[in-house]
Amino acid sequence: MPETKKTNFIIFVVSPLIMSNNKQSSLSFSMIIPVYNRPDEIRDLLSSLLRQSYTDFEVIVVEDGSSVLAEKVTRDFMGKLRVKYFYKENSGPGLTRNYGMKKASGNYFIILDSDTVLPENYMQTVVNRLQQNYVDAYGGPDAAADDFTPVQKAINYAMTSFFTTGGIRGKSRSLEKFHPRSFNMGLSKEVFHKTGGFSPMRYGEDIDLSIRILKEGFKTALFQEAFVYHKRRNNFLSFFRQVKHSGEARVALWKKYPDSLKPVHLFPSLFAIGLIFSLLMAVFKIYLPLFLYLLYFLILFFHASSQYKNFKTGFLSAVASFVMLLGYGWGFLQAVFSKKLEN
Repeated sequence: MPETKKTNFIIFVVSPLIMSNNKQSSLSFSMIIPVYNRPDEIRDLLSSLLRQSYTDFEVIVVEDGSSVLAEKVTRDFMGKLRVKYFYKENSGPGLTRNYGMKKASGNYFIILDSDTVLPENYMQTVVNRLQQNYVDAYGGPDAAADDFTPVQKAINYAMTSFFTTGGIRGKSRSLEKFHPRSFNMGLSKEVFHKTGGFSPMRYGEDIDLSIRILKEGFKTALFQEAFVYHKRRNNFLSFFRQVKHSGEARVALWKKYPDSLKPVHLFPSLFAIGLIFSLLMAVFKIYLPLFLYLLYFLILFFHASSQYKNFKTGFLSAVASFVMLLGYGWGFLQAVFSKKLEN
């Protein structure tokens, strides 16, 4: 029978028993959602939590020093969801998630970005997977919902397509050791205490935690069916800045964990260098390298157009892929040269 325990704020229902390493343990879930100046997005996320088929979870919303508060929006859901709201000074997403996990009542934390929306069966899918084969931490992929703008769909394509990222973000089942990302991530309370949670890094903090989770000997898995709809950025300029920071963070992670760099991480930098080389060759009327770039983007255009059944979105997806590869590659190269100058 499920056990009920009382906290100062909520009545919390513990999930069914599962087996982990031949030991029975009961799971109770806490969703941790940091938010920074995004009250409208948090409303969409909390609305999707209301529609979950599995409802035995609490929600921890942590305002990270926002100037545009989500408190009123969050309080609109109190009484409908078991939700707590906290405000703290700005410290970045990683430390804000840690704050939320310290305030949580559950023993299994689900980390979500505020710009995500969950399908109705998300929580039930997670519960089923953990009951079947318990893991200490999991990650799931992201997708674009039908009502996303063409730019949001295009950015999602750039970030998730095999032709741009090689399936590293959760589209491939062949990943030996999956590194969960913080937009859709679960970890046990034991993992949090053993690793200390997220580092103060502003970018790449989720990959840093995933690496430490694996180094501590915990088991991770990709829950491919537990996807979220991820809105991401609304324009290409902010998207460029985001991926540039990601490229810079990859160098910091490489310096911290030398074995963490994989060939796929070098592709954007090679793309950027190759593009400059191709443009220089075209000046001397050697067009083959530039033609190969054109061919690559035609492949992206037709693949994305087929996926979304829309040529406009296909074109924007090719543009978004260009922005992502150039931005990430530029950030990576800039960080590499900066490190060398420091040395």
